[in-house]
Amino acid sequence: MACGDAGNPMGLGETMIVAGIGCRKGATPEEIGAALDTALERAGRPLATIDLLATSARKRQEEGIAAAAAARGLRLVFVEQDELEIASARGSTWSRRVLALAGVPSVAEAAALAAGGSKARLILPRIVVGPVTCALASDKEAP
Repeated sequence: MACGDAGNPMGLGETMIVAGIGCRKGATPEEIGAALDTALERAGRPLATIDLLATSARKRQEEGIAAAAAARGLRLVFVEQDELEIASARGSTWSRRVLALAGVPSVAEAAALAAGGSKARLILPRIVVGPVTCALASDKEAP
């Protein structure tokens, strides 16, 4: 699986929420944090806890993503391209621009789904907040 494999970080019966992030080069930790907060609010879970932050392995050099994860105490998982491509089949949005640049229709959705595991489902499709896209996935069906 992804570098920093999500494995089974939660206790039995608990729901894990994974935030997938895509962004333009140079996105700041504040911009990424704003996207995370907006995503939780739009999903109707403003007080929910994100358990894991995931993005494309191509984003390893993006300091803003690492800083945002560190600021929130989140483990950051880098998902390899082949895993993004497999998980993207479960996604719900499609960007021709992102497909041309990243090889998947939504980095945020594919990363969240891949890191969440084979049973993960989107609880919030990709949203755009400034230079950041964010999608939320859960390893269990949304309540």
